[in-house]
Amino acid sequence: MSPSQTNERALESCIEKALTGISRDELKKDENGELIVSETGAPYGLSPEHGYQLGWPSDFDKEFAIDTRLFWEFLQSTQAEELKKLQDRPNWQRLILERLNRKILKDGILSVLKKGLSIDSARFTLLYSLPYNDNNPEVQANFEKNIFSVTRQVHFSQSQPTLSIDMAIFINGIAIATIELKNAWTGQTTYHARKQYQEDRDPKEPLLNFKRCLVHFAADTDEVYMTTKLAGKKTFFLPFNKGHNNGKGNPPNPNGHKTSYLWDEVLRKESLTNIIEHFCKLIKEKDPKTGKTRETLFFPRYQQLDVVRKLLQHAGMHGPGQRYLIQHSAGSGKSNSITWAAYQLIELYAEGSDAPVFDSVIVVTDRRALDKQLRDNIKQFSEVKNIVAHATKSQDLKEALESGKKVIITTIQKFPFIVQGIESLGERNFAVIIDEAHSSQSGKAADKMSTALSKDEEDEEEPEDLQDKILKAMEGRKLSENASYFAFTATPKNATLEKFGVQLVDGKFVPFHLYSMKQAIEEEFILDVLANYTTYRSYYEIQKSVEDNPLFDTAKAQKRLRAYVEGHAETIAVKAEIMVNHFMENVWTPKKLKGKAKAMVVTRNIVTAIRYYLAIREALKKRGTPFKAIVAFSGKKKVDGIEHTEESLNGFPSKDIPDEFDSDDYKLLVVANKYLTGFDQPKLHSMYVDKKLQHVLAVQTLSRLNRANKKLGKNDNFILDFYNATEDIKRAFDPFYTSTSLAAATDVNVLHDLKDLLDEEGVYEQSEVVHFNELYFKNAPADQLSPIIDAAAERFNNELELEDDQKVGFKVRAKQFVKIYGQVACMIPFNNPDWEMLHWFLKFLIPKLHVTDTGGDQMDEILNSVDLSSYGLSRVKLNSAIGLDSSDTELDPQNPNPRNPGGEEERETLDDIIRSFNERFFAGWEETDESQRVRFVNILRNVVSNPNYEAQVVNNDDVQNRRLAFEKIVQQAVNQQRKNDLELYRKFAGDEDFKQAYISEAMRYLTMASPEEIEQLLRAS
Repeated sequence: MSPSQTNERALESCIEKALTGISRDELKKDENGELIVSETGAPYGLSPEHGYQLGWPSDFDKEFAIDTRLFWEFLQSTQAEELKKLQDRPNWQRLILERLNRKILKDGILSVLKKGLSIDSARFTLLYSLPYNDNNPEVQANFEKNIFSVTRQVHFSQSQPTLSIDMAIFINGIAIATIELKNAWTGQTTYHARKQYQEDRDPKEPLLNFKRCLVHFAADTDEVYMTTKLAGKKTFFLPFNKGHNNGKGNPPNPNGHKTSYLWDEVLRKESLTNIIEHFCKLIKEKDPKTGKTRETLFFPRYQQLDVVRKLLQHAGMHGPGQRYLIQHSAGSGKSNSITWAAYQLIELYAEGSDAPVFDSVIVVTDRRALDKQLRDNIKQFSEVKNIVAHATKSQDLKEALESGKKVIITTIQKFPFIVQGIESLGERNFAVIIDEAHSSQSGKAADKMSTALSKDEEDEEEPEDLQDKILKAMEGRKLSENASYFAFTATPKNATLEKFGVQLVDGKFVPFHLYSMKQAIEEEFILDVLANYTTYRSYYEIQKSVEDNPLFDTAKAQKRLRAYVEGHAETIAVKAEIMVNHFMENVWTPKKLKGKAKAMVVTRNIVTAIRYYLAIREALKKRGTPFKAIVAFSGKKKVDGIEHTEESLNGFPSKDIPDEFDSDDYKLLVVANKYLTGFDQPKLHSMYVDKKLQHVLAVQTLSRLNRANKKLGKNDNFILDFYNATEDIKRAFDPFYTSTSLAAATDVNVLHDLKDLLDEEGVYEQSEVVHFNELYFKNAPADQLSPIIDAAAERFNNELELEDDQKVGFKVRAKQFVKIYGQVACMIPFNNPDWEMLHWFLKFLIPKLHVTDTGGDQMDEILNSVDLSSYGLSRVKLNSAIGLDSSDTELDPQNPNPRNPGGEEERETLDDIIRSFNERFFAGWEETDESQRVRFVNILRNVVSNPNYEAQVVNNDDVQNRRLAFEKIVQQAVNQQRKNDLELYRKFAGDEDFKQAYISEAMRYLTMASPEEIEQLLRAS
């Protein structure tokens, strides 16, 4: 018995058999070893699964890159009458082939397949379309007339006859794709196949001409890569893999090779035709500067093909009224996925139906000036003209919806009108695609809650968040049964997961489709922005400049002191000098990105941005650099007595910033909450951060650097962070590195608790709430609503004589109630009229509730009471790589604490605050006081007594998991000591830096302690 064949030939045979039902290695041979073929050249085998025929290398015409036998067979069997119109001409066959060749070279294979070929009075269809639905048997019958074939060892070269490509795919005799195969068991992989294309496959050969074939695959038994354009050593391949464990590669296949999806799924004749008709596109773009036209041939990557097909399949089976969350990494091609989904959804039919599932598709993006790329993409990809409308005004949107435009593109600002419009057009069905990839560049600060709820960072403005806007627009509304929502995001929040995610049987919410940041990085489609991260820690010494010693709110004072120091002109000058030095020495001089590399400076607010810009401009001027800096912020701002705008500082209009920054005249972009999300500039190499970054904003901001740029040799990037610790950034990125899920649904019972607490204050009467709703939903005039709201507001503001903390607590809880009810109202399986009415009543009441920030004036006073005596910077982490957690992340549902939303103020003297501040940020964390030592020992004793301490910490070899377990046990110990040491509990809960330092000290002590010391600790009373 002969052993298994594990070489390239065996892989060829495997693919051939899968496509045709037979391999030519299995065919009968005569006594001379020649293959036995029927006189007519009829195909061997016709696989019922795929319907391919065997092609023969001898039938391949190198000059025209076609299978002549099958080409003429197709035309003769389907369009004999058209052929007769030309058959009286001399050399009529060559006439057709030459005309076909010229059209392919000029317009590309896609145009020829879709539009056919016209010669004089004859017109030939070269590909019969796949039917949209099963109601037209004639279209299906015509499709079955197409001849799909696969040929092995195709000798393609006119100059070197011995060269051959492993496999080629043909439709009706016309070459569509080529495949170079390798087998890892013989020591060769896709790397060698790609190298073979780059070094031994001349793109001047007809078969390999750009636009001749749609795609060229490099495949082995483990991986697949693809390219649409061969260009010698400059050929750029993209991965075409499923992904495995949220990373690169492919999962094990119990039924065959890991890459069998290529021939079992992608190359199936219905699949390949669908790709040709609905995914592939030749895009022509004219460079406005050079006037040259660049052509790009698009073929979908696997995750793009997979997500669109799964969305279409599910929507076709289940109809409108569904929600879909697609978690695809930033920079992974979401725009094209959205484009493909948009215009295929309007052509989607349910099985057995003659009406489309959706009448219109609405694409929502977050740019006020509509995303031109997305709009143009959909227009270019769609073969049907005049189906796309873009609505910049509410009236445009109304007219587009009512007139039945097939694809409507609009902004998030119009989203509330979309929801209303869909509800009013109940007889029609809609698909709403929400594109988070291009989040706000407006720079507008998010609406702040009360002072007690704000993060209290001085002038710490945050860009509006798209997910929050969408959820706000949908709040309180049951999703209409005549609309499905498709939300694309790289960074889903817990509320977004609950609103759009798929709920599993265990109650968890997960994305409908995932393409993780980890996979995108490992496949080298984007760069790892955390691979080269340097942090600086600021050291300050503050001196008091007044004699008296007033009391201040401790937490607020600490934050204002840091804001004061970091925003000080002296401080900014020091950091600006470091930034410019780094850029000159490490980016500009080494000619990163062939001398075209750029950097972004991320600042905390507009004042700081302007000061940075002026300092950087001066530093560049002193060095005589051939490039300048740009500043980006919204509106006007007075700094040191002078009013500034973008235009006044940059010398050109705001709208020109992206184009100007793209030029060689500018290398540094200083931003204050603009261009942090949705700004694609592949030349961005470095980022200098002087702003608190956390959660989704951290991921979105730093991801501005992740765009790959193979043309300029971009293979690394650099981040210099003056504000955040590496641990903070790791915490922000970990949830979105692989898969994000929500552990459970929001506990709606928290609404009962919140309502009870709100009712107890006596601000409103239930009869007022009911009366208000009756009038409101009868469309009563506003002057009938005001007396009801004003009466409740007067009680809150004056009559009840509430203390400031009571007012803060009520207003915070009211906002929590409105927010949470708005997000869960469309998901809870029951109706609660009391909740619904209170929700609407509070929405109108909240703006009239006056809450005073008692510390506002004092916070200004503290800045006048201190001087900056010294400022220094110390490099803490140099070019370190931040490793991310590869395990899936579960987010907790949003269940706020209704009892103590604002916390309690702690007040200290100015001397105490300054000493504390200097100790914390200048001298480090030290505890020497005896009472502090006793507290510390009590916590340590609780930690080592914990039943999980030995197994999860002492005997845990995984450093990361050991730290996480230790943090949890320390937290439990602090919670247990809450009654005895409320001060420590509050500090632990309210100061993240203190918490991390405390945990580190505890871990350091227990790691160094001897067994005798541990035993003594346990015996201590």
